[in-house]
Amino acid sequence: MDHSEPIPRAWGWPLPGGGRAGHVEAGNRFSGTTSQVCGLFPFATPSGSDVRGVPVGRHLHTAEPIGLDPAHWLRTGLVSNTGVWVQGQPGIGKSSITKRMLAGLVGFGMRAVVPGDVKGEYTPLVQALGGAVWHLGRGLHALNPLDAGPLRAALTAAPTAERTRLLETLRARRLSLLEALITIVGRDEPDVTERRLLGASLDLAVDAVDGGARDREPLIPDVLSALQSAASPLMAIAASADDTEYRRTTRSLTNALGLLCEGAIRGIFDRSSSVRFDPDTPALSLDISALDDDDDHVVAAAMLCSWAWSAALADAAAYGQRRRNVVQVQDELWRALRVAPGLVERSDRITRLGRHRGVVSFQVTHSLDDLEALPTEADRAKARGMASRNGVLLLGGMAEKELEGLRHITSLSQGEAALITSWAAPPTWHAGRVHPGRGKYLIKSGQRVGLPVALTLTPTEVALHDTDHAFRRDAP
Repeated sequence: MDHSEPIPRAWGWPLPGGGRAGHVEAGNRFSGTTSQVCGLFPFATPSGSDVRGVPVGRHLHTAEPIGLDPAHWLRTGLVSNTGVWVQGQPGIGKSSITKRMLAGLVGFGMRAVVPGDVKGEYTPLVQALGGAVWHLGRGLHALNPLDAGPLRAALTAAPTAERTRLLETLRARRLSLLEALITIVGRDEPDVTERRLLGASLDLAVDAVDGGARDREPLIPDVLSALQSAASPLMAIAASADDTEYRRTTRSLTNALGLLCEGAIRGIFDRSSSVRFDPDTPALSLDISALDDDDDHVVAAAMLCSWAWSAALADAAAYGQRRRNVVQVQDELWRALRVAPGLVERSDRITRLGRHRGVVSFQVTHSLDDLEALPTEADRAKARGMASRNGVLLLGGMAEKELEGLRHITSLSQGEAALITSWAAPPTWHAGRVHPGRGKYLIKSGQRVGLPVALTLTPTEVALHDTDHAFRRDAP
């Protein structure tokens, strides 16, 4: 078309006898903000999400930015629990969105804690945040299960009434952890008599340390020595008439405590802690990757001790001069719970004391099938309860069979289920294709419609979140 020639108007030539002529008049272009021209905006119906919080991506259907902050959602009444359940196939980016949340919540003033980092994948992020990483293992740092840890300073600062409560809390946690460790190495739960003997031996060990000149916390060898002392309170609990009968009654418990000092975990939990807590650190990690190739009972013991230490940190935060809430990650948690019966209840008892003390927790797993690996039906039922109590679910790509168990935890519409399964596996065998579920998640909370989001990593995050570095290191 020759634009130098005159063109007709919308209704033709404005001349006598001109008549109508085919022509589409060019529209005028206007610009403005979405609040000003919302009626013309192509996404006139929003997703209903709250943008406040850590930016975790854009809505897959409306391209709106989505923010997630369990603490803010709790304050505004959207959730009743700040727990976050993260589930999806390996390789879809569960650790990526968890690390994004850790970094964002640290930016909001919280302290990030990674208790029991089995693969050491959170170490680069914690270091980048200016935090401290403690490597636990033989010849490395040690963590005394009976150490007051972060509670030590709180015990000094707390008023008398609160100090008494904290001491009882500390005793309960120490005793629960000892019972869990004995269950791990002995494969059986201690009976009623053994539990009473263990509690009395713990009290004797604490009194011996507090009453002596030694400036340290009680150790498991101290508890073993107290048990072997056959003191009058212990003889009364065992209802033994003489030393021989007492030794026979306490033989199993003595051997279990001895395994903690002489068995496969010797040198890790039977000496004074070298882990130190700095109240000003923004992030810290207890890295147990040095134990990753050990038997499951060694890893389970390390994870439980790390969880107990982080629970003490949450309790201590309430008594600091500067209150600082905590965000923590429990990754591969089923690896610790499947070793022996009763560990689900004991681990919940160890950690639940700090649940209402400003803690945002992330529990990460590949599949609900991990529940079926737990030893007893009672453990499996309690574990399902742990999963369902989380206020927020972050769901990545997974197979259809996974959704059957997931529906016992949250409601899923047909469209949401189809979306999750569409992210499950690569569509072809061609190398270099991006996994269809990489960086895509469905955020669910209660009976609300889920929010499908796509997370895009920044260049800095790409380097910090790489969990395939072992293969990339030797790549040509």
